[in-house]
Amino acid sequence: MITFFVCILLLVAGYMIYGKFVERYFGTDPGRKTPAYELGDGVDFKPMATWKVFVIQFLNIAGLGPIFGAIMGAAYGPAAYLWIVVGCIFMGAVHDFFSGMMSIRSGGANMPDIIGANLGRTMKTVMNVVVCFLLLAVGVSFVTGPADLIASLTGVNKEVWLYVIFAYYLLATLLPIDKIIGNIYPLMGAALLFMALGVGVMLVVGDIAGAHEMVELTPATLKNWHSDPQDNILIPMLFVVVSCGAISGFHATQSPLMARCLKNEKHARPIFYGAMIAEGIVAIVWATAAMAYFGGPEGLNDAATNGVMVNGVLTKVTPAIAVDMICRSWLGKVGAIIAVIGVVVCPVTSGDTAFRSLRLTVADFLKSDQKPVMKRVLISIPIFVLAFVCCKMDFSTVWKYVGIGNQTLAAIVMWTASAYFIKKGKAHWLCSLPASFLTFVCVSYFIMAPHVNGGLHLSPVVGYVAGSIVALGLLAFCAAKGRRRA
Repeated sequence: MITFFVCILLLVAGYMIYGKFVERYFGTDPGRKTPAYELGDGVDFKPMATWKVFVIQFLNIAGLGPIFGAIMGAAYGPAAYLWIVVGCIFMGAVHDFFSGMMSIRSGGANMPDIIGANLGRTMKTVMNVVVCFLLLAVGVSFVTGPADLIASLTGVNKEVWLYVIFAYYLLATLLPIDKIIGNIYPLMGAALLFMALGVGVMLVVGDIAGAHEMVELTPATLKNWHSDPQDNILIPMLFVVVSCGAISGFHATQSPLMARCLKNEKHARPIFYGAMIAEGIVAIVWATAAMAYFGGPEGLNDAATNGVMVNGVLTKVTPAIAVDMICRSWLGKVGAIIAVIGVVVCPVTSGDTAFRSLRLTVADFLKSDQKPVMKRVLISIPIFVLAFVCCKMDFSTVWKYVGIGNQTLAAIVMWTASAYFIKKGKAHWLCSLPASFLTFVCVSYFIMAPHVNGGLHLSPVVGYVAGSIVALGLLAFCAAKGRRRA
């Protein structure tokens, strides 16, 4: 229980202390006019209540990441706590804050344009392709996932729910941001918060009563607990499996949405930095719950590998099954229903804004004004036709690349922020050091990961050496650029 509370307290302290430092370092200006007023179009650029912007940002970036990713990360043991806390405070929240603020200072620009302005036109072209692929992959995955869950709950054919979810996504993509997203998200946020709060409370109550035991982070438990450590090496696999709970490049595609709705720059820290801290807390809750419920990381791995009895059937435990088992056991029937709704809400509230971001990214590339509804329709229809076709395919192969795609984009965004500060005549280390670490993670992952996960499956030594060379090389290049500008 000590580790659990220390992690939560550290995340809150990170927001209060490091978040304030990051805010001052960037130089937010409360007197500066934001894009919501400067470029207001009533569709995408529209001032919204600060609390609504926070809820939307939180749900945009949450997805299933802080739940499913944290559960998969828990298979590696308490080391996941270190990555979630350190990664969230010094990398993820910084990444989200700077991507949001760079967008605000660039007139609400999307990430490919921001990257192009700081790293060159070639990178902008490359990132347009990468970002569009990532957004389409996330959007499609967050259609099929919720459809499967709702179909299992209702008994209604999955195909029906695919059409229902697509219809909602299309409306959320086309209509002004305050019409659906601004009105529905507070309700969805309540379900998600209930789920996290309920599981968190039962974690503590159960530990006190002796019903289960929270695993503590100690020198003895700080090791790789995964059932297949040969293919799931702690470094770098943990840092890719747990992305949304620590740092995720997908968030950089979402922050510009809210950068266009922010009333004042003084709200940037609670919205961009704060939403990521909230996501980190959710990830800590679920990582702890997964280990506690199954009797530690060994029990969690055994349940995933050998299975457990569920309704009289031996079932291998996936993250979705783990969530269902935990909620039903700890929260009762009513709580379980609301909790499952929360699990459905998470992907839906990332899927709708993924498609909205995709529309805006394509529109920016085509230089298409999105105020006229027909221009929004002309871009959205082809996107949804392609997405519907992808839903008919076996998308599991594509999804395997989304995790590493997330971290690759996050590394590029952090290098972009480094270049941004160099241009401003400021020190870049706040961003270049995390960027170097993420570069090491991504390069070593591509070399070491098994073929089925998109890697070359070569020796860890080769991966670590190559990752270090690329990361240190880019850091040295960045440092040289910084010295020239000084």
